[in-house]
Amino acid sequence: MKTALQKLWHGLNTKLGFFLLVVLLFAIKSYWAYSTEFNLGVKGSVQHFLLAFNTIPGALVFLGIALYFRGRLSYWLMLIINALLSTWLFANILYYREFSDFITFNIIKGSGAASNNLGTSILGIIRPEDFLVYADVIILALVLLFHVIRVDMRYFKIRYAMTITTLGFVLFGVNLGMAESNRSQLLTRTFDNNYIVKYLGLQAYTIYDGVKTTHNSVVKAKANKEQLKPVQKFLKKNYAGPNVEYEGTMRGKNIFVVHLESLQQFMIDYKQNGQEVMPNLNKLYHSSNTLAFDNFFHQVGQGKTADAEMMLENSLYGLPEGSAMVTDGTNNTFQSAPALLHQKLGYTTASFHGDVPSFWNRDNAYKSFGYQYFFSKSYYPKVKDQELGYGLKDKIFMKESMHYVEQLPQPFYAKLITVTNHYPYIIDKKNTSIDAWKTGDDTVDHYIQTAHYLDQSIGEFLDYLDKSGLRQNSVIILYGDHYGISNNHRPAIAQILGKKKVTNYDLAMFQKVPFMINAPGLKGGIDHTYGGEIDVLPTLEDLLGISSNKYIQFGQDLLSKNRNQIVPFRNGDWVTPKYTKYNGDYYHTSTGKQIKNPTAKEQKQFDKIQKYVTTELGLADKVMNGDLIRFYNLPGFKKVNKKDYTYNMKKSLKKLKKDQKKHKTSVKAKNNNQSTYDDYSTDAPELKDQNPSFPD
Repeated sequence: MKTALQKLWHGLNTKLGFFLLVVLLFAIKSYWAYSTEFNLGVKGSVQHFLLAFNTIPGALVFLGIALYFRGRLSYWLMLIINALLSTWLFANILYYREFSDFITFNIIKGSGAASNNLGTSILGIIRPEDFLVYADVIILALVLLFHVIRVDMRYFKIRYAMTITTLGFVLFGVNLGMAESNRSQLLTRTFDNNYIVKYLGLQAYTIYDGVKTTHNSVVKAKANKEQLKPVQKFLKKNYAGPNVEYEGTMRGKNIFVVHLESLQQFMIDYKQNGQEVMPNLNKLYHSSNTLAFDNFFHQVGQGKTADAEMMLENSLYGLPEGSAMVTDGTNNTFQSAPALLHQKLGYTTASFHGDVPSFWNRDNAYKSFGYQYFFSKSYYPKVKDQELGYGLKDKIFMKESMHYVEQLPQPFYAKLITVTNHYPYIIDKKNTSIDAWKTGDDTVDHYIQTAHYLDQSIGEFLDYLDKSGLRQNSVIILYGDHYGISNNHRPAIAQILGKKKVTNYDLAMFQKVPFMINAPGLKGGIDHTYGGEIDVLPTLEDLLGISSNKYIQFGQDLLSKNRNQIVPFRNGDWVTPKYTKYNGDYYHTSTGKQIKNPTAKEQKQFDKIQKYVTTELGLADKVMNGDLIRFYNLPGFKKVNKKDYTYNMKKSLKKLKKDQKKHKTSVKAKNNNQSTYDDYSTDAPELKDQNPSFPD
């Protein structure tokens, strides 16, 4: 009589037995990754069961492909397929660790537009234990190579292979049915990729994303003018009129939009050992001429910085997957801030970025937005040791940008994109003037140093505006584009915030980013209004006296007394002054107390807010995916013709000289054609012994 162990060993030496072993090990490691590497918000026995169960159907289907082949080839195909699936899991672990989301086809498509210094970023994220996803592949390969398990050369009948494939699909159907019973309309209502992986697994999510990406392409081809009607109806119903106290008060002033890379609101007034980390921004934040918003949230998705730009320039949301600037920035029609200000008020428009123009597809998207000028990396002098991470160091970038700013005909709209405070928060010793945190998390600890450096660059920029006279006739808008420290660093976040541990409420409030508007004569103060990046353009239009209700814009004027103060997050969560929903939990916003058993009245309010958020995000996606603005003809606004713009350096500089001569309103022209560039003082050590020469 064979013992149970002998029977098991005999079974492993059959093709079916080896296959089931591969499936089992793959399912175990997948469950381990889902449980430890992803923050999926699993609650209750049903969701824990589904998290384990959903690893099996995909494994049966994909690994089962090998069973259709004969002999040794089928064994090695199992390992090759396992290795490929493991590599996809490995890549998603790394991506999720920094971005709290999963890789999509749009992200892959846009990777060429955002791949600068990717290797450095990956090295900063990777951990030794990540390679455990390959442990089973290596062990099984060794087992076969050393004949611990022998290859079963017998023919495996096709009908048996088809039965296993069918079983995989049947189990997926069972999985989907159980998932739908726990969360209805899982595949039709979700804005959060975490739900798909939690309920259906990574393989199903990847297929779902591929189908959705293909579907969106078809949607654009079939879109028509009628689809704009529900959008216009929704926007009209939820329009918040301007504040008469502010309306038109900043008309004709220069507009500086300063992009504070990865800067979060908690850094305002933050002190390290009694030292202010951001003294310059703190001073500006508390100025009587600054409107500062302390309940302002980023609302980005996977597009991060690109999503923030999309919202600020257009009051349109980014997409739930990928970057809209990459996938739609080239061919879609927009009613963007640069085009609006140029056509309505005669503004000169320019964006400044010390990296390659293709990053996030800016060289194409900016033409769609109507930017007349785009000063990218090639426009700046080459300075030794000028870069860290994702482009020119901020102090160098800000100073050298003024060479072009002083030549812009006034009034102008100029966006300056800083980058030094970008993950992985690298800074050299000569530019370090504050101690790093000591949380034990290397990804987080240097954030305070790059943020401090960013603040110093802003201080130098503001000093220049005072010296050159620009400050008196300019509005300065500063905003943080997205979080710098992701939710996957909870222990470090708790230390930084002085808490024992952080809740989902703490993480929701951690999504606040700075937003402030400064101008001489502006009635300032700290405004407690709840809002987000989607609201910036309508607010700017109010200050400039432009009627935002004529355009397809999903934000509401932050200064309006009629705004609803609902702040949607890209994944469908939300914040209001009264309630907060984050990662499936509900809280009282003012106290942070969790609402575990909502009353009927509270649940009714939750449902009402959720309906608004889901409707707004859904309609915004239809506008973007269908390119619906192309069907919207607005009297007095000419659709942007991308062929009118070129960012070729030689042609752009020639145009800049021509515009200066024609308008004679630039800072340089008003200064008897004398440059104010030398008025810009910086302590950047890289510029001390170098005299940069700008291209002609």
